[in-house]
Amino acid sequence: MKLRLNDQVVVISGKDKGKKGAIIKINTTKSTVVVEKINIRTRHMKKTQTTAGEIVKYEAPIHVSNVQIVDPKTGKAARVGYKIISGKKERFSKGSGEPIPTTVYKK
Repeated sequence: MKLRLNDQVVVISGKDKGKKGAIIKINTTKSTVVVEKINIRTRHMKKTQTTAGEIVKYEAPIHVSNVQIVDPKTGKAARVGYKIISGKKERFSKGSGEPIPTTVYKK
């Protein structure tokens, strides 16, 4: 999978088409990603003896084929390629040729 945590992506199909956000979770076995503030779902939680009933909003997963990485130069959707630069394999945008910065994330 060519996407990583905290990558800025744009949704290319579905009800949230055109919206941008950062990846907050990746599931490689199902080929899905969770993008912040995209694909919001509502779950009505039933009350129990210890908790009150509530309405919970959460981000549902999106298939990888429905998102593309944002080009760092143009800000539009772009495909990802790889180049070997000084012995390291680095990602780059196929649209502009700009390298895609690797983001540092905290667990």
